[in-house]
Order: sequence, then structure tokens, then C-alpha cells
Amino acid sequence: MLRINELKLPLNHPEPALRAAILARLGVADADLTDFTVFKRSYDARKKSAIVLIYSIDAEVRNEAAVLARLVKDQHVMPSPDTGYKFVEAARPAPGTPRPVVIGMGPCGMFVALILAQMGLNPIVLERGKIVRERTVDTFGFWRKRKLNTESNVQFGEGGAGTFSDGKLYSQIKDPKHYGRKVLTEFVKAGAPEEIMYVSKPHIGTFRLVKMVEQIRAEIQSLGGEIRFESRVEDVMISEENGVRQVQGVRLASGEEIPTRHLTIAIGHSARDTFEMLYERGVYIEAKPFSIGFRVEHPQSLIDVCRFGPNAGNKLLGAADYKIVHHASNGRSVYSFCMCPGGTVVAASSEEGRVVTNGMSQYSRAERNANSAIVVGITPEDYPGHPLAGIAFQRELESRAYVLGGSNYDAPGQLMGDFVRGVPSTEFGSVTPSFRPAVHLTDLAPSLPDYAILALREAFVAFDKQIKGYYKEDAVLTGVETRTSSPIRIKRNDSDLQSLNTRGLFPAGEGAGYAGGIMSAAVDGIRVAEAVALAMAG
Repeated sequence: MLRINELKLPLNHPEPALRAAILARLGVADADLTDFTVFKRSYDARKKSAIVLIYSIDAEVRNEAAVLARLVKDQHVMPSPDTGYKFVEAARPAPGTPRPVVIGMGPCGMFVALILAQMGLNPIVLERGKIVRERTVDTFGFWRKRKLNTESNVQFGEGGAGTFSDGKLYSQIKDPKHYGRKVLTEFVKAGAPEEIMYVSKPHIGTFRLVKMVEQIRAEIQSLGGEIRFESRVEDVMISEENGVRQVQGVRLASGEEIPTRHLTIAIGHSARDTFEMLYERGVYIEAKPFSIGFRVEHPQSLIDVCRFGPNAGNKLLGAADYKIVHHASNGRSVYSFCMCPGGTVVAASSEEGRVVTNGMSQYSRAERNANSAIVVGITPEDYPGHPLAGIAFQRELESRAYVLGGSNYDAPGQLMGDFVRGVPSTEFGSVTPSFRPAVHLTDLAPSLPDYAILALREAFVAFDKQIKGYYKEDAVLTGVETRTSSPIRIKRNDSDLQSLNTRGLFPAGEGAGYAGGIMSAAVDGIRVAEAVALAMAG
């Protein structure tokens, strides 16, 4: 099998043109090309009137060795790499070894459990929230009726925060072992469209994710895994002997104790009470940078035209996304985060009396607005004094937003032009906000620190140079976005992925500070599952 990279064709090329391009690149007759598949398809939209599709192709040809020898100087033709997943080779645990326990059933915890189950290690998964369909009812109930369930919402429950998101399945992480391919393969097996295996920016959307999460749960259970919902972990039991700390088990809120010497913490970025418990138990935790800002909504049609010009609306391109950054004069970086084409801004609160936003899309990405977080980078120097100070900082901003929105879970909002000028907004323009329950127009300046407001005002004007029309007077800003990533890192060793100071504790995924998004969290879950398997083998 040969891999051909950087094979370029016009956006609207006829189907036979791809085969013809492969034949031309390899210099072989049609009869010698026995089969081919698209490994990856992306596009180059720098010239809007002449958008180009870029393919990576796996091709089967006769006399492969001769073709490779003839094209030895062509850096874009090579043997296809083996991207299949290989389980780590680990001895079976000794009889009587307690089962591994995973806390959290988001993308990371789900893949820790799936890999362990596929290896025959019968994991126990503890999830504080509900099964995904019951969780969906609670979440939509909050959006429609302002009734917040603090244990079942956008943040907590089967599928994790990624369930109510754009369902993006791409990441910029380094992946030399092709773990991402394993993730995509499992998703397709669970019902995702096969196109996620080859499009450059695959996504699924909330409703499809719900069905996939259920299928993966069923596989874990069929392989001997046990999943317990509405099972909040209240304590981690840790022994200490000769200066060595070792996990011994967990205690649930119900009082039940579950023994284990191999505990994965895959709790997501909003399990603040669990962070506090771990810190009180002496687990090493440090503060880390994250970002704060607003959700911004534009008409999706505006973004499509800005990005694709006359090709806006092409089915192969879909709804356009964007990625922008501005380095403000006060030294702060302002950038887009979790951009959701054709999506909605959603209420993502998990604590009473606080408002926080996120973005979500369905597979179709067919809603009228584009939305993205536009955020300002902050560091522990902005919230000094304690490893958990970032949590307190987030809570303060979310409480401010709750009050600015009317103290009823409506979100505070402002038109972009009014925000830049520093005057309160009183009525919406052409952009109708998608946030539910509702957006309360006000002045957003009190919702964030002054340095963030100054940087954002400067950035919105500057972004118009990158995307013409981005500075739109009546684009809607909705506050606040505070949970771009975890404010802490539960540090682990690079070698065995165990906590720096607690043996048997495996910090994993976004909440532990080692991922950001569905794909990177799932990949980290595979890495941690392998580390757990090796540790259990002794």
C-alpha cells in the first residue's frame, strides 16, 4: 500500500478526476491501480474563488516496490504507515488484585474504561451524573425552565461536557502512535458517520453523540466493565508507609467503599469539589493558565462569505469556521476558542447562582448563527496565592455574570459596537442571540477584569482585518466564558502517568490538565489505560 500526500484538485472536480490524478502522480497505467481509499481530505481556501481540495490517498498498485523506487525523490509518496491500534503487552494481574476504578464517564474516562475492558481488566466506572438520555432531559429543562440540577447538566453526566458541544473530533496534539485513529474507529463502530475517518475537521454534533455514548457504554459492559451512575466519589482513601503514599480505594457519597490500587481521575474541568477533596488529601496539584471571555455570535452566512467567497454554501465545505488571534497592546493574547459553525450558545452552569456559557452544534450545523468564544489568556499570576485560586477566580466571574443577567440564569449580553464604545446595549439588531433561557442586555464591562475588557475591545476591531465584516455593530456578545480549560493540573510522572506523590492515582484528561477537547481527552484516556494495565501487571 502506498500513501500519496498533497494531491490537489479543484473544489468541484468530477469524481473520475481523483483516480486520474492518482494515476498521473504515480505514473502507472489504469490497470495497475487495483484500489484506493481517501485517508484524509482537507481544503485550501486562501483563494476564495479557486478553493482547492487536498487529498491523502492510500493506493494499492501492482509492482509497488518498483513504483516506490522510481519515485524515491518524491517526498509525498511513501509506504502507507500502519495506523492500526496495538494493545500493550502486559501480564495478567495477580489473583485477588482489586479491579481498576475510573472516576468520570466523559471522553477520557470512557476510553480508559473501553481499553481496559477490551484488555479483559473489568474496570468499574463511577459517574456522578445520570445516563446520557436522562441527563439530556435535565439539561434541556434548565435551558427552558431555569431549573438547574447541579449533578446533571452540561458538565456532569454520561458523555461529559463534550456531549453538549460542537462534537469536534480534531486536535493539534502529537500522535505518533495513531491513538486518534483508534478513537475515530471506535466512534464509527458506535454509529458515527464514516466520513470522520477522512475529513480534515470531523465533527458529530450532540444528538449523534448521545447515541454513540450509549453504544460505547454497552460495549464496556458487554466486556465485563461495570458502570455506576449517580455515584459521586466523596473521598479517596490513601495509605502512607515509609513516606510512600498509595491509593487504597474510594468512598462514595452513599458511604460505600470500593477497594482499588489503580484509580484513574478523569473528572473534567468542572468537578471543583473533587479537586478540593484531592488537594485536602495531599495529592499534588498546581495552578495552571486558562482563558476568560465571551461568546460571540455572527450570522453564519457572513462567516461563510468571508471565508469561502463565491463558494459559500458548497456542501463539501459546509458551514465555515474560523481561527483568529490578536496580541493586544497591554500584552494579553486574545483568540477564538471552540468555534461552533451553525450552532448555538448554551448555558453551561453546574453551580447555583452562577452563569457560564459554552457553544454547541448539531451534525448539520444548520442554525443561523456562528458562535465562538473570544477569550483572553490569563496565568496564575492573575490569581496568585493558592493552587486552587483559579477555581475561586472562575466562581467570582460566574457570580458576577449571574447578577448582571438578572439573577435568574439569563446571561448578560451586549452588542459588539456598544461594548467597544463602552455603552450599555438596550435592544438587539439583526443578530438574534441563541442562548437560552434568555440574554439580558446590559454593560458587560463589570463581568471581567479591566485588563481583559481592554484587550477584548481592541481585538474585536483588529479582527476585522483578518475577517472582513467581523467587527459588526450588532453582533452579540454573551457572558461569560470561563471554563476553556481546567484551572489546575494534577501533575503526573511522564514515565508511568501516576501522580507525582501518590502511587496508584492516574490523573487523566481535561480536568487533570492533560487535554482540551473530545479528541485529546480520548487519546489521553488510551494512554492512561495502557499505563494502568502495565501497573496492574506489576
